[in-house]
This record gives sequence, C-alpha cells and structure tokens, in this order.
Amino acid sequence: MLLLLGLMRGFARASVPGIKTLLHWIAALAGVSLALLLILTGRGGFAIFGLSLLLPMIWDRWGGRVFGPRPSAQTGSGEALRASPGTMSSGEALQILGLKSGSSTEEIKAAHRRLMAAAHPDHGGSDWIAARLNQARDVLLG
Repeated sequence: MLLLLGLMRGFARASVPGIKTLLHWIAALAGVSLALLLILTGRGGFAIFGLSLLLPMIWDRWGGRVFGPRPSAQTGSGEALRASPGTMSSGEALQILGLKSGSSTEEIKAAHRRLMAAAHPDHGGSDWIAARLNQARDVLLG
C-alpha cells in the first residue's frame, strides 16, 4: 500500500514529458516482451506483425537522432520544429495572434492566453504552434 502511495505521489509530481517518455518505454518493453513470448510459442508471424505496429513510435522517438530533425511543415527545408528566436517580424506576430497594429499590452496578453488555451501541448496542441505563439507574444511585448 505504501509503495502504491509513493508511486502515485511521484506520478503527481512528474512532468508531462517525463510521463510520456515513461509510457513510451513501458509500451516498447511490453511489445518486445510479447514478441519474444510469441516467438517462443511458435507464433513468429504474429510477433513480426506486432513489432511492425511499434515501428512508427520507434521512428518518432529515435529516427530524428540518427537522421536529423524532420522537415518543418511550414518551410519543408529541414529546420527544427521549434520556432527560432529573433526571426519573427512584428507584422507576422500580429497576424499570428490575430491582432491589429497598435494593440494594447492587455489585448496582446488576452489574445495569447486565448490561443494558447487551445494550442498548448498539454491540451493536445503542438509544440511548434505553442512556441510560435510564445514568440509572437515576446516580439510584441518587447
């Protein structure tokens, strides 16, 4: 019982990326264990099929380390998916946040908060979009 409480406390304090990494490792180990069990019981075809289902996860996790980052969806040039600091103009920042020139600090913060509520990675959004929203806010607020 104490072990379970300790695990729950550790889980509550863990970061989302840490939990995601842990779940990936658990899924990978479970998949490999199941494949070994299937091979040992003479069902190698099922093992190969099961491991093929894990290939996309393995590629996402380790493919970028071997072959470099995936191309950016916006430019297609192989840049990293994160927004790079200092490359956004104020016009582009206004467009990203859906604001007009001369917007007040409060309007900028409200637009950022509203868009980030939907685009945050913890709520199913993308890291890249969240980084662009943060960069747009930073450019406009100086």
